[in-house]
Amino acid sequence: MTNALTIEIPDIGDVESVDVVEIMVTVGEHVEIESPLVTLESDKASMDLPSTAAGKVTEILVQVGDSVSQGTPVIVLQAASSGEAAETTVQPAPLPEVDN
Repeated sequence: MTNALTIEIPDIGDVESVDVVEIMVTVGEHVEIESPLVTLESDKASMDLPSTAAGKVTEILVQVGDSVSQGTPVIVLQAASSGEAAETTVQPAPLPEVDN
């Protein structure tokens, strides 16, 4: 049984949406916990969205130029270790606010 994990946009603070400006992984690539997945940009800051799990990227659900908000699914991973559930949504911690 494969363990699919969906990485979503976490709480982005008082910003309604951010733009995807770079996708840093490819389908088939193995990522570790905290590996940067995509770069997001608001009017005031840019930030990398880190992976909350280790595994192989099986699907990229966004494209450069997409506008995303909290809860938007971004990447689907096949988890590196087996788990009880066949599909799990991972809620990452809020991104830190960065002033530029």
